[in-house]
Amino acid sequence: MQYRALGRTGFEVSTVSFGAWAIGGTWGAVDDSESLRALHRAVDLGVNFIDTADVYGDGRSERLVGQLRRERSEVIHVATKAGRRLDTQTREGYGRENLTAFVERSLENLATDALDLLQLHCPPTDVYYAPEVFGILDDLVVAGKIRYYGVSVERVEEALKAIEYPNVQTVQIIYNLFRQRPADRFLDEARRREVGVLARLPLSSGMLAGKMTRERSFAEDDHRRFNRSGAAFDRGETFSGVDFEAGLAAVEALRPLVLPGVPMAAWAIRWILMHPGVSCAIPGAKRPDQIEENVSAADLPPLDDTTMAALSAIYDERIRPLVHQFW
Repeated sequence: MQYRALGRTGFEVSTVSFGAWAIGGTWGAVDDSESLRALHRAVDLGVNFIDTADVYGDGRSERLVGQLRRERSEVIHVATKAGRRLDTQTREGYGRENLTAFVERSLENLATDALDLLQLHCPPTDVYYAPEVFGILDDLVVAGKIRYYGVSVERVEEALKAIEYPNVQTVQIIYNLFRQRPADRFLDEARRREVGVLARLPLSSGMLAGKMTRERSFAEDDHRRFNRSGAAFDRGETFSGVDFEAGLAAVEALRPLVLPGVPMAAWAIRWILMHPGVSCAIPGAKRPDQIEENVSAADLPPLDDTTMAALSAIYDERIRPLVHQFW
């Protein structure tokens, strides 16, 4: 495992960390005992950073992460998120009373006295233009409820606006082979400002693991079935906003470039880690074998210039027209 600084927090985090959305729900069937085995396997392999949220399984994910912490002696940094519990997403919903209540609930779920990192969970764009919201987060730091705070965003422009606030320590953003715009406009600026970057959906909802086929079916409660058009939340969260058939075709174009004997998932994550502005990738997993495949990315050699150029060309031809200017 390799480690990188998470902005100015002082945390050195595993370059391949753990995204805990799937163990909470909306990714099909999940079993808590198997989820715990996956979490333990991640720590065994050097993972020391976990990203969760209060809405993942209505606290289920946070409680599992809290249990893991109680069962391990290693230092495990945990980031959670707040804001999506609101019935309606409005700027007014991100007031002191709501944010304080969300934090208190996460503290209870994680069984801790202070949150390592709290992230606003893809709030409406106008929240980024409300300095009073970030003032509330500053107050929660002073009160000892949270150590650091950041944001999880949908769009590059939101990320750029967020890091104008001096105490925003991290930005979580979709960045993968199917979502390359952050490298155009954001990652270098985040690095210049020493802001940590969490690359979420590194496998584009599993598409970039290279194992899906046109015949693949998804459970009723799996967002890869019910959110392809954005029925439940931003459609960019599902397959990076790429049409399912187009994504499968692009995967086949990518496949010949994968290093021999290397899982496509690990190779796709290694591409993300080629950018020095990325602190860590946070792939999700529900089973230990998925963890092992993901974590192996940390030990892969850098991709060569020829491969990087070929990957850019495939993106430009097949994916850029579908997503680049939307997010």
